[in-house]
Amino acid sequence: MKKGLLTVFTAVAMSVSSLGAVSAASPVPARQRIDRVEPPCWWIGMKTPLQLMIHGSGLRGAKVVLSAPVKGVEVKEVHYADSPNYIFADIGVSPDAVPQVLRFDVICSGGLSLQFRYELKARREGSAERKGFDSGDLVYLLVPDRFANGDPSNDNVPGCADSCDRSRPGKRHGGDLQGIMDHLDYLSELGVTCIWPTPVLLDNEPKTSYHGYACSDYYKVDPRFGTEGSYRALVAAAHGKGLKFIMDMVPNHCATSHWWMDDLPFHDWINIFPKYTQSNFAISTVSDPHATKYDYGMNTRGWFDRTMADMNLCNPYVLQYFKQWAVWWIEYADLDGLRVDTFPYSDKHAIADWTGAIMKEYPSLNIVAECWVDNSATVSYWEGAHENADGYTSNLPSVMDFPLMEAIVPAFNENDPHPAWGEGIIRIYNVIARDFTYHDPNSLLIFASNHDTRRLAYQLGYDLKRVKMAMALLATMRGTPEIYYGDEMMLASTDGHTGDIHERVDFPGGWVNDTINLFVARKGRNAKQRELFGYVSKLFNYRKTSPALRYGSLLHCRPENNNLYVYFRRLEGSPTVMVLMNNASRSVEITDWTPYEEGLKGGTRTGTDIETGLTVALSPSLTVPAKSAMVLELK
Repeated sequence: MKKGLLTVFTAVAMSVSSLGAVSAASPVPARQRIDRVEPPCWWIGMKTPLQLMIHGSGLRGAKVVLSAPVKGVEVKEVHYADSPNYIFADIGVSPDAVPQVLRFDVICSGGLSLQFRYELKARREGSAERKGFDSGDLVYLLVPDRFANGDPSNDNVPGCADSCDRSRPGKRHGGDLQGIMDHLDYLSELGVTCIWPTPVLLDNEPKTSYHGYACSDYYKVDPRFGTEGSYRALVAAAHGKGLKFIMDMVPNHCATSHWWMDDLPFHDWINIFPKYTQSNFAISTVSDPHATKYDYGMNTRGWFDRTMADMNLCNPYVLQYFKQWAVWWIEYADLDGLRVDTFPYSDKHAIADWTGAIMKEYPSLNIVAECWVDNSATVSYWEGAHENADGYTSNLPSVMDFPLMEAIVPAFNENDPHPAWGEGIIRIYNVIARDFTYHDPNSLLIFASNHDTRRLAYQLGYDLKRVKMAMALLATMRGTPEIYYGDEMMLASTDGHTGDIHERVDFPGGWVNDTINLFVARKGRNAKQRELFGYVSKLFNYRKTSPALRYGSLLHCRPENNNLYVYFRRLEGSPTVMVLMNNASRSVEITDWTPYEEGLKGGTRTGTDIETGLTVALSPSLTVPAKSAMVLELK
């Protein structure tokens, strides 16, 4: 970040006039030039219109023309910004254009002609028809800086404000893209079919930049992770092993260290207040029919953090910039889906337009959004196919199931054989019973923890049985399951709950000097870790072979006063899977099968226990051990 802007944005109060002074009101430099053109390249056959953002010095009033006529390509219109250092050029690219390097002249006031080259590429065959991740996948969420350091040479990079110091939780630790590539086989062994890393683009904040959620350059991979080429190579390597790849995107805000913050294209490129104003984080105001415009505005226009400038997607140039950005990365890196951070904090109509543009380009892609509220009715408002009373649609194929996440830990921590009303495992049942609010519950992303929560092992008291039950639920419940890196190894911070920077722990074995290597079975895993990894791996690899678990319907039975939850996953032509979760501190013997007859359908009373491989007889009685989940494939 440049010193002048650092002073402005770290002050307690930030005035509009002072921000304007560092953005659009600066004088035209004596020397006219072009510094960058975004997006960096484009492809023939895209549905998304192409608008080049050209940044340099003294560009106001300039004309943009092709150096020579090109079949299928034309400069349709040029737009001028508030800042004299930007122009926006609409470029028409027809289907009959051919791949080539275009040459443009930018004719400035005074007659100076600047030139730049721009490449038009051919698309991959079938690119538009790519199929995204779905309920047949297991998504593995990891924080690249904390997963594995495959290339120590990029731990510290000149020009990057934050440095690497593994002894300090808030600093960079050195994990990178090569580290992920080095451990793809580990993920495959676990049963993972899709990788979701937290953002990998440049975050050049001077501290706590490792998480990547404050982007400083939307077209540049953080050099401490690798390069744009190494990112594309990682995605290709993952595809080679049958693994899909998700990119974590943040259109809601950029870093205050972003290169454009010292020279904003338009005064309203970001949302500005007379003084620093944080979001009220009141997502409910977006769907609340009684909410005031003020409360809604504070949710969508307020800043997420002092280092995260809130983008104004209502500015059409900002919105087009972010549409192209998302499409560019999908096409460039051959992605299988997107995860969108802080989705409800953007203007709801603008962000829906953004999502719709991506889905128009890739109709079978999946986009899952973070909408962190703990009730199904509000989450369902953001589900794209949901019929909302106000007619709104987000155009999202998927949302994250935070209500289920919020129920898992309390439920499994209550092990009374006869829990009070509404306590125990019925908490989970009650969340699932509200699935009527969703258009498609099977499209939800389900999880027990993530990078913004306390570690699962800590929350469940480091109790192996409880963690196994949580994993069994994720492996067998409706929706697309996601595991947070290291939860399969019961990772936790030193004291369990010292905040994000402490709980985003390094994966042991990801650094050359680690004395314990949990990536390898016999190099440091303790008994609990070996048992849990084996259990999770067995369940999720079985899930790959079970159409009922991946795409089947759900039939669940209301837990009575014994803390036992029984449900079935069923799909025509596929073996039914029966799940029995005994959340009590003592075993439960089932002798009356009447409550479960609809799931059993009067068929054979035997099944295969997926954990042990043994045949289990369901009649005349069955004992389910305390704090355990039985997953049975019925014969």
